[in-house]
Amino acid sequence: MPHPSTDTALAEKTRLRWLDDDAVNGEPPADALDLMLTPAEAFFVRNNGDMPAAADAGAWRLDVTGEVERPLSLGMAELMESFPVVSVTAVLECAGNGRAFLDPPISGAQWRDGAVGCARWTGVRMRDLLERAGVKTSAVYTGHHSPDRSLASPDRPALSRGIPIAKAFASETLVAFAMNDAPLPRLHGGPLRVVAPGYPGSAWQKWLNRLDIRDREHDGEKMTGTDYRLPARPVSPGEAFDAASFAVITDMPVKSVITRPAAGFLASRGEALTVEGWAWSGATPVAGVRVSADGGATWTPARLAEAVEASAWRRFSATVTLPPGSVVLMAQARDVAGNVQPIDHAPWNPRGYCNNAVHRVAGRVV
Repeated sequence: MPHPSTDTALAEKTRLRWLDDDAVNGEPPADALDLMLTPAEAFFVRNNGDMPAAADAGAWRLDVTGEVERPLSLGMAELMESFPVVSVTAVLECAGNGRAFLDPPISGAQWRDGAVGCARWTGVRMRDLLERAGVKTSAVYTGHHSPDRSLASPDRPALSRGIPIAKAFASETLVAFAMNDAPLPRLHGGPLRVVAPGYPGSAWQKWLNRLDIRDREHDGEKMTGTDYRLPARPVSPGEAFDAASFAVITDMPVKSVITRPAAGFLASRGEALTVEGWAWSGATPVAGVRVSADGGATWTPARLAEAVEASAWRRFSATVTLPPGSVVLMAQARDVAGNVQPIDHAPWNPRGYCNNAVHRVAGRVV
């Protein structure tokens, strides 16, 4: 496993905070997410195990197997030339983003606010591959496979997750080979990865080399038990629970992040300060954002830009006048179904997933 300081591609990610994990995982500060399209050098890195050695894209193959009439084995050139090439601008967020703020603490990668980004993903629609293969009526789920291995047990895959067949056939779901109009970097799953907008990053399998169509919910590595699942009812810390009652995380909850001003900002007394950032959600569109500078006692509605695409994040902006002294800015988004970011933290769960609490940025007014 390369160390961030010795791997050239990782070393270019100068603003990432590297987590204390065996796998290479890192996130940027929130102010590094200020652009509509998060550049690769500022995009978070998430690994569940090792990273496969750099691959020759020309030799990479994707197999489509399982509940299909005509199994496929496609090289990169054939993939690009035989199917329509499309692009989708979409947010990618790790299900564990915000885990570090849950109380009591939960084991796992201690993500703060930066395990999220938005990029333009280019590839082919997964449904076009499945239609070419002739998916059987028995198809229920996809199973995603890649060559990365578990660090604890190298004979096991690091990750093998999937998505419901309806999501696989959705027009926004891709098998992608480019990110922000450049070949997909190895750190972000190149040569091929799944793009499943609205779903957690674990569904966006990196280094995809086999797409297996299943007649049941996929049961690959980190698909069962409590992995990337939420309890059907609230679970309190220390409470016994039945893992069989946990459901796979699909659509991510509504969320926002402040990108301006940056943490530690200084503002002048009486100054009208503009607060900006991004808001996003899973399948349910964002309806609005509001900003507070006094712990939520009062709120200022933010201006919300039109969506570039349904799966992209949306820019918000609000102007506030700050009192002197220490100030904590908060942004709170809501979706069209009425779901609102919680002020403190999302309901506690044993794995620390989907914490969509309001984002806070501390500064001082002098």
